[in-house]
Amino acid sequence: MAKQPVRVLVTGAAGQIGYALVPMIARGVMLGPDQPVILHMLDIPPAAEALNGVKMELIDAAFPLLKGVVATTDVVEACTGVGVAVMVGGFPRKEGMERKDVMTKNVSIYKSQASALEKHAAANCKVLVVANPANTNALILKEFAPSIPEKNISCLTRLDHNRALGQISERLKVQVCDVKNAIIWGNHSSSQYPDVNHATVNTPSGEKPVRELVKDDAWLNGEFISTVQQRGAAIIKARKLSSALSAASAACDHIRDWVLGTPEGTWVSMGVYSDGSYNVPAGLIYSFPVTCRNGEWTIVQGLPIDEFSRKKMDATAEELSEEKALAYSCLS
Repeated sequence: MAKQPVRVLVTGAAGQIGYALVPMIARGVMLGPDQPVILHMLDIPPAAEALNGVKMELIDAAFPLLKGVVATTDVVEACTGVGVAVMVGGFPRKEGMERKDVMTKNVSIYKSQASALEKHAAANCKVLVVANPANTNALILKEFAPSIPEKNISCLTRLDHNRALGQISERLKVQVCDVKNAIIWGNHSSSQYPDVNHATVNTPSGEKPVRELVKDDAWLNGEFISTVQQRGAAIIKARKLSSALSAASAACDHIRDWVLGTPEGTWVSMGVYSDGSYNVPAGLIYSFPVTCRNGEWTIVQGLPIDEFSRKKMDATAEELSEEKALAYSCLS
């Protein structure tokens, strides 16, 4: 029997990431090749004409799985009945702006979208925040949508996770699909900690630890980490635009694994509400290794953490605590 369509919200849909993301969703990359979707696209009034152009292109593409398109500047219409919400819209930091100015703008955006989602989204709506500062925007959304379960609110660190896999794959000249179980700990910022201590590569003679194959701890503890941390800036320098297609692809990976499950023996990185695991302060949205099953994520427990990792994990937690305090000060 044909599945009922799932309504998927993309905010900031006329922007770069939105433009890359909506055709992927319409093609079944996010929810599977047999799952029909109705796209809800939201943007600000000045982008209304561009948003309508995206709607025209979606119609012109004749995607078999796409059963309807809502293109609107009205947050209530956009949020009504959605089962998945991908929050790409946010206020970008501009030259000369202080972090607090950006935070104040984003707090007000996420406050209004949180209350619309809470009142109008489908009962078990899964929310993914992409717009930066992603972890703290997700925390604000959680604060202002108290009836949405905290397990249903996440932020995107899968892009960083995929970047880490890509760097290992390039270094070892292996297929990226053969590399697994890297971890992004902490904030989706340059303080994040890309950790390969538990990562493995599938080789003709079985699974081997990444460290054993790379045989260069100085690179893994230095250049590898900084390359993943600074990859977004490197892409802006090269393209004169921020990464869009890789961010859109990672958003699809994040939701697909969350909804359809992670493969046995594989974990992924998601920014989720900390319960105190790995001595990360509870009450932060922090990136952890997770497995997903039956639409629920679970933090992978019991991984040994060395001293080098502990310091990096604590530093990114500290940055998130500062961001949280800054965001809360914008509320007063």
